[in-house]
Amino acid sequence: MDSTQATRLPSGEEILKAAVAIEPDVRAAQDEIERARRLPTHLVEKMKQAGFFAMSMPKAWGGPETDPLTQLRIVEQLSYADGSVGWCTMIGCDSGYFTAFLDQDVARAMYPDIRVATASALTLTGRAVKANGGYRVSGRWPFSSGCLHAAWIVGGCVVYEGDRELRDSEGVPVSLQCFFRPEEIEILDTWHTTGLRGSGSNDFAAQDVFVPEERTFSLRKPAIRRSEPLYALPMAILLKFATVPIGIARAAIDELIDAACRRPTRMTVIGGKPTTAKLLRDEPFVQDAVARAEATVGSARSYLYDITAELWAALLRGDNPDRKLGARWSLAMANAFRASAEAVELIYKARGGSAVYLGGRLDRCLRDVLTINQHVIVSLKGYEMAGRTLLGLEPMSWVF
Repeated sequence: MDSTQATRLPSGEEILKAAVAIEPDVRAAQDEIERARRLPTHLVEKMKQAGFFAMSMPKAWGGPETDPLTQLRIVEQLSYADGSVGWCTMIGCDSGYFTAFLDQDVARAMYPDIRVATASALTLTGRAVKANGGYRVSGRWPFSSGCLHAAWIVGGCVVYEGDRELRDSEGVPVSLQCFFRPEEIEILDTWHTTGLRGSGSNDFAAQDVFVPEERTFSLRKPAIRRSEPLYALPMAILLKFATVPIGIARAAIDELIDAACRRPTRMTVIGGKPTTAKLLRDEPFVQDAVARAEATVGSARSYLYDITAELWAALLRGDNPDRKLGARWSLAMANAFRASAEAVELIYKARGGSAVYLGGRLDRCLRDVLTINQHVIVSLKGYEMAGRTLLGLEPMSWVF
């Protein structure tokens, strides 16, 4: 075999089947995932071999170039098994998108094995000082999910010339995303959290690391080096983002249904006489909770998939999605996170006191779904951004 992987990877549908098949392995590793605050190496290797991290890699490289709707289904299925596994897959498969912004010969040489994961922290907390042939980069970046098992780690930087911060013609700081090898950075043990513990979303730091120009790209004004529709949208990394909470919420609903069909309800007395013994599923409040959670998650899921399908259809036609479609897509993501948290909280409440124990699935679902709801992309600011666009005002966006 040459320096690049020659074997063609499974198709998107085959990767989806692998996502279903790996669930027992994920369940068996959950205590280890929580305790270590990262995904165990043996599980990451199985995920890598299944092609989860490579699903957005181009067909020209032997990758599956999986369409966005299938990516949604894969991430949703893995998140159903475990939120951290779904999240790390969603992040780790950004390799295919990020490499679309690099010279393709350079990018292919960087990824001789296209199955490896890439981590990132795109917030502009680094400083890239212009140097001959590249940049001297220093900084500290938070929330780099999966950085402990990644082959490459991407960090966002503001560009400087000497001590002078560079600005573009609109007055916005010039920014770059820089690829680091793991040995070039220090991973800081900061990921001590309530939820999503297994994602290993630690901070990382770099000190005066030389990053060649060819290993950098701009997310604000990217140069896209591939012609295929999957890579036409600069922020396509977010296309599979919102099925993580959907998968977690579905797991919570199923957990309550399973328990309700087996567990007796607590005895009550009416008029001094005990009520008839019954299962939890016979309680009207449990029936109501399951039905409302199902409707809440199902409607959010449908909206997300519908908008994603509409956006993907536009890309397939070669159209640039208009601003209002982009705003609706952002809303569909934010709505999926909100609705999922609402449903999980309802299910958790309906399950009663037994839901509170560490190690229980509902406890983990609640912690995971509330933690991921703090992500900046689905913050309350996002509704303001989408609303401005829908009202015909000047659009507002985050700076990357």
